[in-house]
Amino acid sequence: MLIIPAIDLKDGQCVRLRQGLMEDSTVFSDDPVSMAKKWVDAGCRRLHLVDLNGAFAGTPVNGEVVTAIAAAYPGLPIQIGGGIRTLETIEHYVKAGVSYVIIGTKAVKEPEFVAEACAAFPGKVIVGLDAKDGLVATDGWAEVSEVKATDLAKRFESDGVSAIVYTDIARDGMMQGVNVEATLAMARASSIPVIASGGITNMDDIRALSAVAREGICGAITGRAIYEGTLDVAQAQKLCDEAA
Repeated sequence: MLIIPAIDLKDGQCVRLRQGLMEDSTVFSDDPVSMAKKWVDAGCRRLHLVDLNGAFAGTPVNGEVVTAIAAAYPGLPIQIGGGIRTLETIEHYVKAGVSYVIIGTKAVKEPEFVAEACAAFPGKVIVGLDAKDGLVATDGWAEVSEVKATDLAKRFESDGVSAIVYTDIARDGMMQGVNVEATLAMARASSIPVIASGGITNMDDIRALSAVAREGICGAITGRAIYEGTLDVAQAQKLCDEAA
């Protein structure tokens, strides 16, 4: 299981939100590239970038920062989400050196786009499913649908999706612990590997996820915990490696 540091981009800065609320953000750095260096130096093997402005705008806004991070670390797998709703955007990011693009809102509203993207960019597509009480939310979490996240995961099973990033909105940025049960249910719902996101606070969360990782959980995204120092990236990755 990979420990994946998150760099959330808002207005060119590295921030963290609470429950996805743009008005409830904490700025952690004015220099996202140097923040990426910090996590690379700590031994991370993948980075999770989110264009927060892009998620609300429906088109990339912080693309230059993403490109700069990809250029600084050409050997490091990077996944990017936020505002990815066209094949042109995916092509732009892939050419910039990004390893994976995360399709969120568009995957919920137009599921057929996922198959199209997977066909055009094989091995490059991750689906982001963000859920509140098990139901999928879209548009920067502003809208909650009637679709069950586990049902949607099953739909993408034959499309060639590399992974599902599953976020429990209620836990995200709240430092209340990861929702292991919901993450496990998502992993069991399909054969697509799941990356856990939301609520990871300390080593107890990493232990809990690591204990069930063989059920299909391939990674854990962590944000506020590593910025506020309640979780150490190197220590967490070491625990996962030993558990494996």
